[in-house]
Amino acid sequence: MTRVLVLNSGSSSVKYRLFDGTETVSKGLVEKIGEPGGNTADHREALQRIMSETDLEGLAAVGHRVVHGGSDFTEPTVVDDDVVARIESLIPLAPLHNPAAVTGLEVARKLLPDVPQVAIFDTAFHATIPPEGVTWAIDAELAAKWQIRRYGFHGTSHGYVARRTAAILGRPVEDTNVITLHLGNGASATAVRGGRSVATSMGLSPLDGLVMGTRSGSIDPTVIFHLHRVAGLPIDEIESSLTRHGGMLGLCGDNDMRTVEQRREAGDPAAVLAFDVYIRRLREFIGSYLVVLGRVDAITFTAGVGEHSPEVRAAALAGLEPLGIAVDPTRNEAAEEIISPDGSRTAVCVVPTDEELEIANQSRAALGLAD
Repeated sequence: MTRVLVLNSGSSSVKYRLFDGTETVSKGLVEKIGEPGGNTADHREALQRIMSETDLEGLAAVGHRVVHGGSDFTEPTVVDDDVVARIESLIPLAPLHNPAAVTGLEVARKLLPDVPQVAIFDTAFHATIPPEGVTWAIDAELAAKWQIRRYGFHGTSHGYVARRTAAILGRPVEDTNVITLHLGNGASATAVRGGRSVATSMGLSPLDGLVMGTRSGSIDPTVIFHLHRVAGLPIDEIESSLTRHGGMLGLCGDNDMRTVEQRREAGDPAAVLAFDVYIRRLREFIGSYLVVLGRVDAITFTAGVGEHSPEVRAAALAGLEPLGIAVDPTRNEAAEEIISPDGSRTAVCVVPTDEELEIANQSRAALGLAD
């Protein structure tokens, strides 16, 4: 019983991957659910299609990616009615993400009533951050009443990548300190001490922190007040601007880093500035996490940009040789596992993330099944 179906339900898509142990049996993506040009009317039809096209014989579990687990969910959780209701209650904290996860859970439970369903939370890995790392300096009663704190996201990726980095270095996870940089359309940085998250860049939502493809990352909250009171923009429009029309897209009109880099190389001023803003913010977080961790054994790049952009990796760490951090140009261009020169005090690594495999492994562990 090692077969696990992993489901990632988005607002208009369902991504799936079937594992037998660590091997991928099949995978796919159903897009434009309920939209013009799509082939499925709703999530139920999409999941029915996935299950009709996938051999689910001997299925041990269905693992679901859930973006926000709030303070309640700090580990993989076997799903029952109460768990679904509690995830639903967290929708105000993640209105763009949790509704789709709830729909995926409800539909999968109806279609596969005899198969255990396990929820894996993006926020869970960051439950080990100490109180001073998740608490903002606002009215304590207000924060407690409305669950306002730093939660962090991309946890399955950061946990997986930190462990893989330790393995590459031949070190025990418990004795390895890593700064993991998950750089995709969404982006986050995490300081991992001994396999445990101790600081991360995303906050109450995935909007905070680094500059991303379409998300602004950290800004002065007064910007929101100013746009509402002075510019007269409604709150929903401001939220959409910061989450869907900010980041690299807002800065230069492109959210694909490959295109931005091509435009930058051609001397496009907007692309040059966008790249520089992106790198400046990234370097600021790397610097702060060097201080948080004290000893850093590795800095690891992952996800779409992190794995495929030598320019971003080189710029992010340029000039840090006095700190024992350097990038070998040849190794960087080839995206080798270790791209730092031999003998560097801090290794620089490129590790492909595998969130679906992590979800499958955590689902089996939650049910007491061997990997």
